[in-house]
Amino acid sequence: MPIPILSCDRNSKEVYSRFLSGAREDLSSATSRILPILEDVRTKGDSALFCYTEKFDGIKLSKLTLNPKEIQTNVDSKTKEAFLRAKSNIEAFHMAQKREAWSKVIDGNRLGVKYTPIPSLAVYAPGGKALYPSSVLMGIIPAKIAGVQSIQLITPPQKEGIPEILVWLTQILEIDRIVTVGGAQGIAAAAYGTESVPKSEFIVGPGNSYVAAAKSYLSGQGLIGIDSPAGPSEVCIIADATSNPKWIACDMLSQAEHGEDSSAILLTTEVSFAEKVRDELEIAFRERPKRLEMKQKAIYENSSILVFPTMEDCIWFSNELAPEHLEIQTRDNDSVFAKIEHAGSVFLGPYSPVAMGDYISGTNHILPTARGSRIYSSLGVDTFLKRVTFQEVTKESLETLYPYVKLMSELEGLDEEHGTSVKVRTKGQT
Repeated sequence: MPIPILSCDRNSKEVYSRFLSGAREDLSSATSRILPILEDVRTKGDSALFCYTEKFDGIKLSKLTLNPKEIQTNVDSKTKEAFLRAKSNIEAFHMAQKREAWSKVIDGNRLGVKYTPIPSLAVYAPGGKALYPSSVLMGIIPAKIAGVQSIQLITPPQKEGIPEILVWLTQILEIDRIVTVGGAQGIAAAAYGTESVPKSEFIVGPGNSYVAAAKSYLSGQGLIGIDSPAGPSEVCIIADATSNPKWIACDMLSQAEHGEDSSAILLTTEVSFAEKVRDELEIAFRERPKRLEMKQKAIYENSSILVFPTMEDCIWFSNELAPEHLEIQTRDNDSVFAKIEHAGSVFLGPYSPVAMGDYISGTNHILPTARGSRIYSSLGVDTFLKRVTFQEVTKESLETLYPYVKLMSELEGLDEEHGTSVKVRTKGQT
């Protein structure tokens, strides 16, 4: 059953509407299961963390936190070189996002903005098969550049010990501690704080449905800030016949490799090109069978090739879709990109597969999904900064503007105190 090739236009809602549903992971079942865990951590602190770690991970801990400086690691030199190169690129990109305080005189008064970092951050790192050390770089580096002072890594314990690559990264990034607690209980520890685990004001990082449910619930309670709500990973590719069909197929499959609920959507104007990409997908399934069932489910059930009448239609649909990742491989990439309004991160040209941004180029791979890029941005330095406005009003300006304050406060029924607080400062008042 090959991937469907669907011809449509802007009015073909019955064809493309399912891709615009903004599918998010259904966390209702997970939420009902994690609520008792969150309450136990809130009320019982460390004892709940010890209990749930033994129950879910089969490990009886003697302590909940580790000091990275006290752990010996033996990461091979080639792995170090790769991650150091990624670290350098990510730092360079995010350094350009730094904010400086500013002020200007408006109507005689000095108004301005200064930026202050959030005080503390927890970064969640899954364990076992779902090991994403690159996400540790992506979460921590912009926070460090923003000036976050207290950062801890939350990760489930492993019978063989915490993976050396994670420990080494916490060392080179100078993280305060490693909290060896996973799942919803690890998120709760960061949100509430316990005897051993300091409370964090913000948490980022991927995790399973229980982690996602805990982050979403605790954020909704105002207990911790989170990155944008997460859904299945996705890529949209705008391409024409100048593109390499095999490369396009590879890019679609690299997204399918994330999980069976991932989606990859190709937008093009040429049926013959669409057929070539479809054929390359089938060839790839035969030649690269690793995780075959998962990739096929993602491609056959959640993905599609949509053929629109014009490139303008492709751009329109991409903006409606607001994808997490957007690749543009066309005759004129820049002109297409100029018309893009909503996307988590954009990859221009044939040599910019999403995997480059996932690991090494320097942009952040923690991105909004499920059409979230219509209102959210990629994780960056701004994520960890608070904008504090200030003003210094002059005596002359206060007297000049008081009549307007008087009128407006009377209109809102707040003249007795709001209006008076300005009036008493005007000439002739005591």
